[in-house]
Parts: sequence; C-alpha cells; structure tokens
Amino acid sequence: MTARSAVDVLAMVNRGHPALVVLDGDGEIAEICELIRSLRSDPFSAIVPVIVWSDKAGIDIIERVLDSGADDFLQHTMDQREKLLRLNTVVRRAERDVGVHPTTRLPGTAMIERDIGARLAAEEDFAVCYADIDNFKEFNDRYGYHHGDRVIFLVSKILRDVVKAFAPSGFIGHIGGDDFIFNVSLDIFEVCCRETISIFDTLIPFQYSEEDRRAGFFWGKDRRGQLHRIPLMTLSIGVVTNSDKCFTHTAQVGELATEMKAYAKTKQGSIFVVDRRHGQRDPLGGQATELTTEAMKEGP
Repeated sequence: MTARSAVDVLAMVNRGHPALVVLDGDGEIAEICELIRSLRSDPFSAIVPVIVWSDKAGIDIIERVLDSGADDFLQHTMDQREKLLRLNTVVRRAERDVGVHPTTRLPGTAMIERDIGARLAAEEDFAVCYADIDNFKEFNDRYGYHHGDRVIFLVSKILRDVVKAFAPSGFIGHIGGDDFIFNVSLDIFEVCCRETISIFDTLIPFQYSEEDRRAGFFWGKDRRGQLHRIPLMTLSIGVVTNSDKCFTHTAQVGELATEMKAYAKTKQGSIFVVDRRHGQRDPLGGQATELTTEAMKEGP
C-alpha cells in the first residue's frame, strides 16, 4: 500500500496495523523526521517498525533519521540480500518486543500459541502448565500495585529459573496479570510443578508484613464491604498433556488448560492438577490427578 503524504501515512497506520512502514528518504528530510516523531509519539503507532530507504542520503541524513526514531536505514546500493535480511530482522524484532509483557519481559499470548503450535507440529510429547496466583487481587488491594508487580516479577523469576534448570528446551510465557504458562516435555512437567510450588510457598510469605505473615491471613473487605479472612497467596497450576489426547489446534489445548486451572483453584493450598481424561470435558466429573503441597512433601 502506497501513501503520498505524511497525513496519509498517519491515517493508514491508525486505521490498520501494518507490519512495516517504509519511507522515501530522498524527500524533504525535515518532513520525514517529523513524521517519524509523530509515529513514535503515539503509543498505538509507536510499535510499528519504520524503515527509511534512500538513493543518495549521506551519513548526516542517516543520523537525523535514526535520531528521530527510525528502526533502520537502507540504501539502494546495498546488496538485495542484505536489504531483505535487514527488513526481516526489523519485523522480527518488532514482533518480539510487542509480544512480551512489560513487567516480566516474558512472551505473551501470541508467542505462547506459537510455541504450542510448534510442539503440535513436531508431534512432541508435551505438557502445558497454566499457573495462577490465588488471592493475588486481595494482596494487590491491600499492599498496592507496586508490591503486586513485585510478586508478579518474583513468580516470573521462579518459573524462569525452574524451567530453565530442569527443562532447557522449555517455554515460559505471561498471559497477563497473575496468569502464566509454561510448556515442557511430558517427562519433566511434574518436577517443574513441584519445584515451582515449593519455592513459591517458601518465598511468598515474605512479601507480607510480619504481622500478616505470622497470622497467616489478613482481614479484607469484599464488594459488599463485608470483612473476610484472606489467606496468604498460593499457586494453582492446571496441567494438560497430549499423552492421552490428539490435539489438532492450539485453541483446544488452551481451553483445557484453562479448565484445569479453574479446577485447581477450587482446592485449598498450592496445588497442581493434571488432566487424565480421555475425551471428557467436565473436570469436576473427569479424572484428574491432584498433587497438594502435603502430597509433594510425602510423595505421591
């Protein structure tokens, strides 16, 4: 798609979501730099990569363009292969940067689906583990978003350290809020879940005040203003594997993982629940293996 003016470029970017904007660097350089700054000043268009392409621009022009916020500068004298490599690199970098969570720097939903899809295509034996922090909202309401973000970051570090230690080829993603996904091989998911919960239960109490930590709870109000005892945060993990199922789409995996996570959250304490059903849809009526903190200490 071709635009003839800066106004047209801005309109096209705001109407859609282009993968890349390429600007003619042989035009009026001041107008080009102003257009780049306009694109970068808007949070919506700031994520769109911008390339400037020129026949004759010198180093001074290149410097001005890059200082304005362009992602790269290409010249017609470059080898065709180098041009394509640079263009593809800019697009991949933009996809990566947009696909990560700003707090944890973990991949988001698009890259989570991509990883599951790749495992399906490779016909691997894998487990998708959906982790959710229990009582996080109440903690966030009591201690504030700064402490809440610290908990989110702490959990991301736990997952990264555990998965990379036991499953170097594993994947860790951040769906958003207090929801995480980690995908590992079928033979290693249990140890990853056990270790994650063990470290979580060890470290999380220290995110509370000494008074709340010693009590093991705090008093919080619900939406009706009624006081309730709010336990310390725990971790619920719903696990789906392809050992007894034949998935054809990533959405099927995500749907079951969400069901199992919801089922795990009906249990008390930190727990991971593994889906053992054969084609059955209701986790409350199907086969699920429950492993609590106590079970992990004593052995399944």
